[in-house]
Formats: sequence, structure tokens, C-alpha cells
Amino acid sequence: MTDKPKNNTARNAAIAAAGAIGSAAIAAALLYAGKRKKKAEDTAEPGPIPSGEPPQTD
Repeated sequence: MTDKPKNNTARNAAIAAAGAIGSAAIAAALLYAGKRKKKAEDTAEPGPIPSGEPPQTD
């Protein structure tokens, strides 16, 4: 075996970068999913007219 000291700096930097990228991807996916859900709720059909009269259209 060789008696070389191990240089883990590059490995540690790569692991940290991968962790940061993965965390950012998860956060972006959660924000996107939340936005889509809110948009779907906003575009829901309106309920019936409370007075019972037909709606007036032009």
C-alpha cells in the first residue's frame, strides 16, 4: 500500500454541491406544485346565482 495522504477536498465539495442542487430542485418542485394547485382552485366553476335569476349576458 502507499502512504499518500487522502485529499478529500474535491470529494467534499462535490458532495456539498450535489446536496445544494438537490435541495434547490426539491424546493422548486414544491413551489411549482403549490402554484398549480392554487391556480386550479382559482379557476373552479362559480356556484349558482343566489337570487335564482338567470345571469344577464351581453
